[in-house]
Amino acid sequence: MAAASRPDPALPDSTAESVSAPSTSTDPTPFGPREQLAVWVLLGSAFVVILNETIMGVALPRLMDALHISASAGQWLTTAFLLTMSVVIPITGMLIQRIRTRTLFIAAMGFFTVGTAIAAAAPGFEMLLVGRVVQACGTAIMMPLLMTTVITVVPEASRGRLMGRISIVISVAPALGPTISGVILEHFEWRWLFILVLPISLAALIIGALRMPNVGEPRKAPIDALSVLLSLLGFGGLVYGLSAVGELASGGSSVPPWIPVVIGVVSLVWFVLRQLSLQRRERALLDLRTFRSRPFAFSVLLFACASLALFGSLILLPIFVQRVLGLSVFEAGLSLLPGGLVMGLLGPIVGRLVDRRGARPVLIPGTIITAIGLWGMGLFGVGTPLWFVILTHVVMSVGLAATFTPLFTVSLGSLPHELASYGSAMIGTVQQVAGAAGTALFVTIMTLVSVAHAESPTAVGAAALASGTHVAFLIGGAVATLGIVVALFVRDPAPQAQQVPVGH
Repeated sequence: MAAASRPDPALPDSTAESVSAPSTSTDPTPFGPREQLAVWVLLGSAFVVILNETIMGVALPRLMDALHISASAGQWLTTAFLLTMSVVIPITGMLIQRIRTRTLFIAAMGFFTVGTAIAAAAPGFEMLLVGRVVQACGTAIMMPLLMTTVITVVPEASRGRLMGRISIVISVAPALGPTISGVILEHFEWRWLFILVLPISLAALIIGALRMPNVGEPRKAPIDALSVLLSLLGFGGLVYGLSAVGELASGGSSVPPWIPVVIGVVSLVWFVLRQLSLQRRERALLDLRTFRSRPFAFSVLLFACASLALFGSLILLPIFVQRVLGLSVFEAGLSLLPGGLVMGLLGPIVGRLVDRRGARPVLIPGTIITAIGLWGMGLFGVGTPLWFVILTHVVMSVGLAATFTPLFTVSLGSLPHELASYGSAMIGTVQQVAGAAGTALFVTIMTLVSVAHAESPTAVGAAALASGTHVAFLIGGAVATLGIVVALFVRDPAPQAQQVPVGH
């Protein structure tokens, strides 16, 4: 995607396979104790905040009863979280460049801690939703900060292993969310999901404030207010439109779904055009020159497919095993534990494989295995045995573990350092928008089909709900199959860019 007709001195020929900048230094910055400390503090904190993306999954049926809300309304506890992240993450590309690492970390964990406290004390659905949105503001900053720090301070030869650990954060934490949620809800009411997280987030905030080193040197980077507004209307409109379809089917929405969808599409087109104009003056909110790298462009598209499948399935599986198979909230959480553990065990292993053999030999099998898992979920019905549910979830988890790690390595490794923060912000934005869209899409499809098979919109039985989840998972399988095709075009990046010095 070209930003202008004239050549850009900041990048090599736009038709090249990679926009990698050749190294001009023979003495790259060592990955010493201070750099390692920065990465580990960020990894631990990111794990805690990302865990909360899906902690509502198993809790949703319980919350529907306790707060007297529908599934379409309840899914906003996850969708609003992801949507807020998709709006805030583009801004982090600028924030990372202009604010020192420690200060930005304190802001991120501060938002998350305050949001957790609001959610823990929430008297009802509305205030709980506010708490989730505030939490998401902190979570949105954390992941791009982590990825940019890694690509800045970690030597190329070791990036695969570090990206394997990041894949644990990005995939295992959301996968473990339902399990932890089920264990807590078996013994306590829903607000304990946040009460127990609060001291952990406070501890991370204090440790980071005292020990987090500063990475790189800040520079002036203005934020364009109109771009922020357009991203809010664009991403928000599309996701809200999908959710409105499901709410309309269950009688809970008075907004015609096509209105927010049209607003979203128009706003996104305007947003892209504005970024193409602003990046010529180095003022873009998201610098789209990152897409001149073919490995980055195809990786981002594959990130979207994988994130849609991950978050869409994670919100439907707890509903299916509780409302169709009749499991308790504790049993539902435990049924998702094997998949989460598999992701955790495979992350570092996959990272080492990527370091030794490159991304493609791992990535393509990963996308195939993911698709097999989702097509298997498309076979779910009223009489599905629990072992088959667990097996398909484990298969999908294996596939996603072999997908996310090489994608992180290829996408960020194909960019010069001056575009690394924009690249990580773009990846984060696409992941969260795709996750929010997957959540809304899967719930919408489930609701539409379930209502169509039910006696009335207010009397959806297990058989009707099984029909709805069946169709939703088949759509997920189709998206995952598209991901296989995209993976065939992903290429390993050329060796590139020098490391950036660590500031004090």
